[in-house]
Amino acid sequence: MTALHELFNLCGQSPWIDDLKRSYVRAGGLEELVGQGIRGVTSNPTIMARSIQAGSDYDEQFSELIAAGHLVEESYWELVIDDVERALAILRPTFDESTGEDGFVSIEVSPKLANDTAGTIAAARSLHERIDQPNLYVKIPATKAGLPAIEQMISEGHSVNVTLIFSLQRYEAVIDAYLAGLERLVADGGDPSKVSSVASFFVSRVDSEIDKRLERLAPDATDLAAKQALSLKGHAALAQARLAYALFTERFGGGRFDELAEVGARPQRPLWASTSTKDPSYPDLMYVDGLIGARTVNTMPAATVEAFMDHGVVERTIDADPIGSREVLDNLASVGVDVDDVTDLLEREGLASFEASFEEVLSSLALKADGIRKG
Repeated sequence: MTALHELFNLCGQSPWIDDLKRSYVRAGGLEELVGQGIRGVTSNPTIMARSIQAGSDYDEQFSELIAAGHLVEESYWELVIDDVERALAILRPTFDESTGEDGFVSIEVSPKLANDTAGTIAAARSLHERIDQPNLYVKIPATKAGLPAIEQMISEGHSVNVTLIFSLQRYEAVIDAYLAGLERLVADGGDPSKVSSVASFFVSRVDSEIDKRLERLAPDATDLAAKQALSLKGHAALAQARLAYALFTERFGGGRFDELAEVGARPQRPLWASTSTKDPSYPDLMYVDGLIGARTVNTMPAATVEAFMDHGVVERTIDADPIGSREVLDNLASVGVDVDDVTDLLEREGLASFEASFEEVLSSLALKADGIRKG
């Protein structure tokens, strides 16, 4: 039994991999990972761009698509959907054995739609229609424009991975959108037990930005204030994620959710994303070992998966010192760090990064398409 199996069997946390590439789905890589304990797959426009641009794995299919008259962006989606459908087939036994709890594969709507509610709804609906599998998650960003789209998709009975959540306030709005969607689904006679969702709460990037701000504050502070500011480095991300888990247990432990649970609705599990350590001075597994708890998902890049299997510590840590977690955020405010400003910035940067990756891969594919057409 690997550490990944122990993570799920002993602590109730589902380990997923944050990567999708052709070698995984055509050369046995994903099957091997599933055998080691991986229970789901996430991806995003940056990951897919990197996969498509690396090597020649996609060249044959892309050439066939262009030769058949497909446009470049149409061809991109065909490449991505091919990988997703193969991954869905590989994860389907996990989905069935877990009665729909795990075994999901995510595909994200175009990042160009992040601030377009109607466009997001249409794109998410189209992806669910094209890839008609019960273990598909369509990823929708948790922007203000994305929230109504999340509610609409849930109300139609479609499963959703809500991505790019950086703040507790936005996370609570995501929960509200999920519950509202379920209530509409039930009112229309739908079966909520067939619907699933995860809320992808991004972790390490919070520390990356807040640490920079703490370092900028320290030189202009008194010795005592500088020491206090620097002592907060590397604590914000775990603190905020642990408070998010407390919010999850509160919102799905009674109240409004009770009536939905009685007719089969599932809680929307928190998914810890961006869990690789960005600062090399920090422990490589601080965002994995520090966020272990029941009814959660941690999606990890391949290197983090390998590290966890090598030296991960399997024990519950998610609700360690919740009072201390609130104090961390309070102390950040007291030294002059505006956490709301940080999370707003991270959302904008995350969206911009995904859109840049999307445009970059389309540009590189366009160059290839020109070469193919010229023969």
